[in-house]
Amino acid sequence: MHKFPRFEQLELLPFFGKWLLIACLVAALAGSASAFFLVALDHATAWREAHRWAIWLLPVAGFGVGWLYHKLGKPVDAGNNLLIDEIHDPKKVVPLRMVPLVLGGTIVSHLFGASVGREGTAVQMGGALADQLTHAFRLEHEDRRTLLMIGMSAGFASVFGTPLAGAIFGLEVLAIGRMRYDALFPCIVAGIVADKVCLAWGVHHVQYVVGTIAPIGAWSIAAVVIAGILFGLTGMAFATSAHKLGAFVKSKVTYPPLRPLIGGILIAIAVWTFSAWHYIGLGIPDIVRSFQQPMQPWDFLGKFGFTVASLGTGFKGGEVTPLFYIGATLGNALAPLLHMPFAMMAAIGFVAVFSGAANTPIATTIMAIELFGADIGPLAAIGCVTAFLFSGHAGIYRAQRVGHGKHRKYRRSVAGEMRIAEAGRFRQETLTTGTLMTKVDESHTSSDVVVEEVRITTE
Repeated sequence: MHKFPRFEQLELLPFFGKWLLIACLVAALAGSASAFFLVALDHATAWREAHRWAIWLLPVAGFGVGWLYHKLGKPVDAGNNLLIDEIHDPKKVVPLRMVPLVLGGTIVSHLFGASVGREGTAVQMGGALADQLTHAFRLEHEDRRTLLMIGMSAGFASVFGTPLAGAIFGLEVLAIGRMRYDALFPCIVAGIVADKVCLAWGVHHVQYVVGTIAPIGAWSIAAVVIAGILFGLTGMAFATSAHKLGAFVKSKVTYPPLRPLIGGILIAIAVWTFSAWHYIGLGIPDIVRSFQQPMQPWDFLGKFGFTVASLGTGFKGGEVTPLFYIGATLGNALAPLLHMPFAMMAAIGFVAVFSGAANTPIATTIMAIELFGADIGPLAAIGCVTAFLFSGHAGIYRAQRVGHGKHRKYRRSVAGEMRIAEAGRFRQETLTTGTLMTKVDESHTSSDVVVEEVRITTE
């Protein structure tokens, strides 16, 4: 039996004071960066919509951003995956250059018509800005992990106006089936404060009106489960397609700046040929319309294709807002088939496809409540969890790890994989008699390996 200090609550006071200060500092930085980014993004979108001919400059813009990353951004090119890897295995402070590179690259991508989002940019800016405090506060590796999670939470919360969902996202996205509760307090503080800082700069987030919500009953639950399965499969297909296209393009085009140039040419031709202007950029007007009226049943496929093409060929930005578009329009298309209200199904699709693609069912359920109101919470939770279960164990973030399998069959897989961090590097090992479900952590020596937790099941 564990023995705890008699007055352990008193020992928490320095912890609270330290992380309250750090979380507020990070939130001020991340919230301000997100505010600047959102204002710049609005101006870029308005200019592009007023100058449609600019789509023909997308290949040139893509080449320019690709060249800058090739020359200056190799250490930060992994983006969100770099932050997640640094949280799992801290090595060195994330270079500050990540902030201007991802900020400029995303704005340029939107200015000329790539179909990318904004979450990746805000999270990377938040994480990189937070990590600059590592030396100032002389933080050890364990505290640096918490610092990076705070930055990710603050960036996500401020860019979407969802403080609690942002806080949980920074904890939940790291490993499937496991969260670190020791970072819960500072992440929540950072999410709330970052959102308030962003709003204080005069930034306003889109308001979504759901209206009618079906009462909870046998059919409404069944309908959301059916939709949730499709949402999860869609999220899985999106992540798989983006990864495979990216790998294919890299194998065929060895010079990185040429990849977005080629992608820009193809996207520009497709947009002009098919008049597909509503599939580029963030697509927020279409998301809003999906809450108000029937959409074309193929809209989610159009956004899917343009976003995969944009991200797979190297344009900078996030995946989440396009996933919102895909989910909302897919939910809209499923609503009449399932005899459910348009707005309700659009709202559930909005968060559930993201849940499946990012493996974050708790954060997305909270996001649904923050964006659409508490009444949708139970059905949104069913949709998000169902999508999470049916989206497999891959996702949009390659660095995300499996802390605990989603279902028993996976945990009992005969050929499971584990990653071992030894002497600062990873090696893959395959088990023949069972599956090791959790990570082992680096001990920061040349020979020792510290096992955090092992869970093995055998047939």
